[in-house]
Amino acid sequence: MTPADTRVVTLERVTRRYGDLVALDDVSLAFPRGRFVAVMGPSGSGKSTLLHCAAALDPPTSGSVMIGGVDVGRLSETRRTELRRKHVGFVFQSYNLLPAITVADNITLPLRLAGVRPDLDWIGELVDRVGLRERLGHKPAELSGGQQQRAAIVRALAARPDVVFADEPTGALDLRSAGQVLDLLRELVDELGQTVVMVTHDPAAAARAHDTLVMADGRVVDVLAAPAPEELAVRLTRLAGEPVA
Repeated sequence: MTPADTRVVTLERVTRRYGDLVALDDVSLAFPRGRFVAVMGPSGSGKSTLLHCAAALDPPTSGSVMIGGVDVGRLSETRRTELRRKHVGFVFQSYNLLPAITVADNITLPLRLAGVRPDLDWIGELVDRVGLRERLGHKPAELSGGQQQRAAIVRALAARPDVVFADEPTGALDLRSAGQVLDLLRELVDELGQTVVMVTHDPAAAARAHDTLVMADGRVVDVLAAPAPEELAVRLTRLAGEPVA
């Protein structure tokens, strides 16, 4: 059992329906502080819905989602937005950087929109850690895909969130850039105590995490500690009903 004071996000018997479709089915789990957790499963298994509910983007149909001790389901949409701005960071496959402004302005934009003064010392530490100090004045199109994703990670961490949710963060990157981004995410967890929850289809990416949740039919069917990529590939192949080579 994970001690309550180390739980950053907790789901208790969460179900999410879209009409007759049950996307999440009575899921209970906790994401501990300072852990890197991957989420895998076949298409339609509930990975994205789990992320959306855990990140307070989508309220559950039943059950409860707690972020920082706050029950998300009891909040209005305005209060959920405020909670996300303070406690949750996001990294997406497509980077979501605005093309018309510099990398520096992209990094601080969410804070400025929320009326929060950026902590420039903290952001500077992050920028140096990801190696983007010389690229802050450039537009996103002048950066490689890996550099853009690193800028997106700094933006996600700028407000010191309790948890960062990453949705296929390496899906648009080449192998080398993907490896660098995954190394960075693991470094942020191990050295800064950040909590990262990453949805991925890639067993090699998931193997960089401390733990991997395997989903099927809206449920968590396995929690694997530091699995090898080959182990994950076999497990997913079996869930998809395909013959194992």
